[in-house]
Amino acid sequence: MAYIKGSHEFFMKEALKEAEKAYKKREIPVGAVIVKDSKVIARGHNEKEIKNNPINHAEISAIQKACKKLGSWRLYGCSLYVTLEPCPMCAGALIQARLDRVVIGTPDPKAGAVGSVIDILADERFNHKVEACSGVLQDECAQILKKFFMELREGMHKNLR
Repeated sequence: MAYIKGSHEFFMKEALKEAEKAYKKREIPVGAVIVKDSKVIARGHNEKEIKNNPINHAEISAIQKACKKLGSWRLYGCSLYVTLEPCPMCAGALIQARLDRVVIGTPDPKAGAVGSVIDILADERFNHKVEACSGVLQDECAQILKKFFMELREGMHKNLR
């Protein structure tokens, strides 16, 4: 899939808008968008706390919406932009959804499954390969998480304790 120069940054900014939505809901601020033919077709952000459901990650939400929009569980020709490196569950979902690519904002050294802790997408045994690139708007993506966790330590997000 060809990209217009600077489009990675454009779409990551859209994912950051989703992270802001999560932040305002006092959720861990992770956002994701799915792009097909240079258009955002789905958006998602963390809603684990609000929905009391451990699988309500930004990536899962965006994948579910994209599948519904396209009428297929196969998201061929689609790229997912996410502000934080996917966890093992979400990395597996990228493979299952047959996404072409994942573009990551900032690494997750504690739970990342696209290179930080493990690299699920690099395992040659899986039947589908998802291309990955990271570091797009890394500072901005990391900053919203740092701010959130600083506030959490200060007791501002009591529902997460």
